[in-house]
Amino acid sequence: MTETSTPAANESVEDFTARARRWLADNMPLLDPDRPPRAGRDDAGAWQRARELQKRLHDGGFAGICFPREYGGLGLDAAYQRAFTAETAGYEMPIILNVPTFTICCATLLDAGTEEQKRQHIAAALRGEEVLVQLLSEPSGGSDLAGLMTRADRDGDEWVINGAKTWSTSAFAADYGLLLARTDPTVPKHDGLTMFLVPIQACGVTLRRIKQVDGSDEFCEEFFDGVRLGDDAVVGQVNRGWEAVSRLLFHERRAVGQGSEYASGRGRERAEDSIADLFRLAVTTGTHSDPLVQDKIGRVIARRMVRDRLVEYVAAAMRAGTLPPAAGSIIRLFRSDVTFLEVDTDAEIAASRGVVDDDDHESLLGVGERYLSRQTVALGGGSDEMARNVISERVLGFPREYAADRGVPFNQVKHNKL
Repeated sequence: MTETSTPAANESVEDFTARARRWLADNMPLLDPDRPPRAGRDDAGAWQRARELQKRLHDGGFAGICFPREYGGLGLDAAYQRAFTAETAGYEMPIILNVPTFTICCATLLDAGTEEQKRQHIAAALRGEEVLVQLLSEPSGGSDLAGLMTRADRDGDEWVINGAKTWSTSAFAADYGLLLARTDPTVPKHDGLTMFLVPIQACGVTLRRIKQVDGSDEFCEEFFDGVRLGDDAVVGQVNRGWEAVSRLLFHERRAVGQGSEYASGRGRERAEDSIADLFRLAVTTGTHSDPLVQDKIGRVIARRMVRDRLVEYVAAAMRAGTLPPAAGSIIRLFRSDVTFLEVDTDAEIAASRGVVDDDDHESLLGVGERYLSRQTVALGGGSDEMARNVISERVLGFPREYAADRGVPFNQVKHNKL
C-alpha cells in the first residue's frame, strides 16, 4: 500500500480527482464484473471486510471527505465527494457502512451530538473501528415513531432503559445504536423524548435476528432490560429528542434516496443487487431481441437517469436553502418508484427461471429473492405513504391530517392493551 495521501491546501477538485484515481488503482481491490460479491448485509464476514476497507481508506487519506477535519474527515465540500465516488466505480468499497453508519448516524451526531461524541464516534467510524445503527421502530408502534413505549427513567446519576425495538438495520454488526426513548410521559408525545447513544453489547441488551421471506436476517429486534446509561450517552437535550430524531430522519431520507454527501462511494450492496445488468439478463434468457423487452429495459434506464438528476437537483436545492429539509422525501419516494420498476422488470425478463432452482439458477441468482423483498424499499426511511404526507405538508404547505392525540399528554392517550 502506498503511503498516506494528504490533500494539499486549496487543492482543486481536478487535482483531488487525479490523486484519488492514482491512489485507488494502487490500493483498492478491483471488482470482477463476472464474479460480483455474493455476501449480503446479513453476512458477518462482509462487515469485517467493510471495516478493513474503511481503515484502508482512512489510512490513505480518503475517509470522510465531507466530515469536518476535527472529527477525522477532510472537511471538503460535496463536489469532492462526488468526484471521488465517480472514481470508485469498479472498485470494492465499504459501501455497507454508508447506511446507516455514515449517512444517518454520524451525520446525526454531527448535528446533535456533543463535542466528545463527535470526536470519539465519528472519528472511530471513519477509521473502520465502529459501526453505528438506529434503534427507533417498536413492535407496537407502526409508523408512529413519536408514540414509542420504550422508557428511560432517571435513577440518581443514571438513566435506566426498558423496552423493545425492532427492524433495526444491521444491529447485529454494530457497536452503538442511536435509541429514542420516552423520558417524560406527562407531556404530548413529541415533547417527552430523549435520544441516547447505547452500546449494543451493554449489560441488559438482548438482540435477536429476524428471518425474512427471502431468507436473509439482516434486521434485528432488541430488548432492553434495565440498561444503565450516564448523561454522556444523551444525544442533544433531555426531553427534546424529537429535534434530534428529526435531523436523523432528514439524513435518513436523503440517504435512502442516495442524496447524502456523507456516503463513501456508491454501488451495489446486497447479494440480490449483484444480478447481471438488465441487458445481460435478457441475453441469458434469450429475450434480448424482443422489442417489448428492449422497451422495458429502456424505461428502466430512462427512469434511472431521471432519478440521478433529481437527486443532484434536490440535494443542491436543500444545501442552498431553496428547498426545505423535508424535500429529502422527494428523492426517497422516487427511489422507491424506480426500484419497483427495476425489480419488476428483472422478474418479467427472468420469468419462471427466476423462481425455479435448476441448472440455470446460478445465472439468475437473486431475481426471485429480490422480488420477494421488493416492498422493503417502500418502508425504509419511513413508508411511501409517510413520504407523501411529508411532501404535502412540509414542502407543498398543505394542511396537516387529523390526529386524535395531538397536544394530549402521552399518559392520557388511550393505547391498545398488549
